[in-house]
Amino acid sequence: MNLRTTPGQRRSVTALLLLSVALAGGCKEAPGTPGASSPSSDTGIGSSGPEVSTSAVAGESSATPSAPATPATPSAPAKPSTPPTSAAPPTAAGGWITIDASAQAAATKAFFARKPKPVTGNPVKVPEFNVGCKTSHHNSDDPIVLPKLVGGSHNHTFWGNRSTDANSTAESLRASTATTCNSPDDQSAYWVPTMYQNGKVVDPTEVTVYYGSRLKDPSRTQPFPFGLRMITGNAKNQVDTPDKQGNHFWCAGIGGEIGRNADKTFPVCAKTANIVRQITFPDCWDGKHLDSPDHKAHMANGDHTGACPTSHPVPVPSVSFVISYPLSANTDGITLASGTSFSMHADFFNAWKDEALAARVRNCLDQGVKCNSAGNF
Repeated sequence: MNLRTTPGQRRSVTALLLLSVALAGGCKEAPGTPGASSPSSDTGIGSSGPEVSTSAVAGESSATPSAPATPATPSAPAKPSTPPTSAAPPTAAGGWITIDASAQAAATKAFFARKPKPVTGNPVKVPEFNVGCKTSHHNSDDPIVLPKLVGGSHNHTFWGNRSTDANSTAESLRASTATTCNSPDDQSAYWVPTMYQNGKVVDPTEVTVYYGSRLKDPSRTQPFPFGLRMITGNAKNQVDTPDKQGNHFWCAGIGGEIGRNADKTFPVCAKTANIVRQITFPDCWDGKHLDSPDHKAHMANGDHTGACPTSHPVPVPSVSFVISYPLSANTDGITLASGTSFSMHADFFNAWKDEALAARVRNCLDQGVKCNSAGNF
């Protein structure tokens, strides 16, 4: 066999070898299909932009669909519109969604430069305004904890923005004007686990969402930034707290509570009263993030002095849901989609129109007076 080759033959062999190496390297680096692998508790689900949180909270139980649909990844995703209170879109890293610091500083300065509307009449001296809401819809989605994973959560009861689903973002909520709350300026989304009695859905007869302040000095309260989201409560908590204060369902109305149900977890109400649950969110913000890995760490409660802690120095409205269910004397067989009554938790996704929220906070909360749903004294 003749092992000697001509220069032309050597150039052909070299070219073939380089082509083989390039092809092999390209196959090795080809990305996997998004959504093809099973979802992980510490990675984003179908994450495609800064609006998507990259971590699921440990306190939120979920049921992963047996065959979740594989989300299609667009070749050139559209860039989200810039919110009015931010000079640049928020950035996401490790579950933290960071806002533009200079834009937030400018928004804060502009807010406190507003001249409050003079107080008229004789309003109650309580820093508060509210919106009244009705149930909108149910689904097994959670755009805060499990963004873009359709059907990935236990069932939730939603009110406020009618469009809320697994794919909701701040921009999509702002774009949808349909709401079940009595203020068209409030395009926010609110939800809690669905309640059942003996397997049948029990919807609230009404929900009032209060925005107030529990701080000693409410005058420095400022609006949430557009797109802020948070949760309170723990879906995995199935038992009462050691101090027996974990179950906060109570009876509202004439006659009040007249006993306890069979397993002692719910009150029995007079026929003229209803079962009510109040859920309150923290009212101190870190001033830097729209969300955090557990959807709680960017928020905190006021400290023992009645002021915000240094770690979360920005006072924001204290959101509180007061949920009235049409149950009174018969309170046996009640469960939540997340489990027992002790697993009650709530989610809030802010999409208020900036001017409307700013006016209510400046006129009502900062002046320490009670306003109605329209923001009037």
